[in-house]
Amino acid sequence: MTSLNASHLSSSVLLTPPALRFEEVAFSNEDKLLLGPCSFTLDGIGPTLVMGPNGAGKSLLLRLAHGLLSPTLGQISWSGQERPRQAMVFQQPVLLRRSAVANLVHALAVNNVPRRERMKLALDALERFGLAACAKTPARVLSGGQQQRLTLARAWVLSPQVLFLDEPTSALDPAAIRAVEAAVLEFHHRGTRIVMTTHDIHQARRLAGDVLFLSGGKIREHTPSEAFFDKPVSREAQAFIAGELVE
Repeated sequence: MTSLNASHLSSSVLLTPPALRFEEVAFSNEDKLLLGPCSFTLDGIGPTLVMGPNGAGKSLLLRLAHGLLSPTLGQISWSGQERPRQAMVFQQPVLLRRSAVANLVHALAVNNVPRRERMKLALDALERFGLAACAKTPARVLSGGQQQRLTLARAWVLSPQVLFLDEPTSALDPAAIRAVEAAVLEFHHRGTRIVMTTHDIHQARRLAGDVLFLSGGKIREHTPSEAFFDKPVSREAQAFIAGELVE
């Protein structure tokens, strides 16, 4: 599923990614603290890979940053603007019961792109993400990898300044993983801020500019990727990289 908060820009525009700041952010449910308090700023080039064991709070952090949830305490802010254009791609794609190209055209229509521009933008995006031959195919019969690339194409046509991805390749085969990673880098090279969760250390090594590592709902490290993988500071990160259980 792609959750969108965007207005249309030409896909040729080089974007300037806004900085994201968490200030003492916490989230509780039924008096149980699930995340935080945590403070960090994402203002580097990225992509930022959010890592940690299951239940660490990775997906929760993304949903808070994207605005799907409101923090119990603290403040989330963006540099220079109240809320940038952003999109979120989830682990399991949720697509409309219509063709691949119609899914993109619908997203453009919802975001008030002029009707005369919609089909060209949609077809161009399908071509860019290797889906041109599937334009008229019902989206829900596409393979898992094709569906995930379609959700990325749907985000691409709306030129988000920020793209959140929650374990987008966890259920895919190696070839599909490579295709999705290439698509993610397309966004990065255009200037979109990438914030992506993964449990795959090899994937994080391939993609990360910096790593935000969580365990037990706490930020344990936020460092450049080379430093994180070569010499992690926290006991929890050391155990995670070594393939050990993280408490």
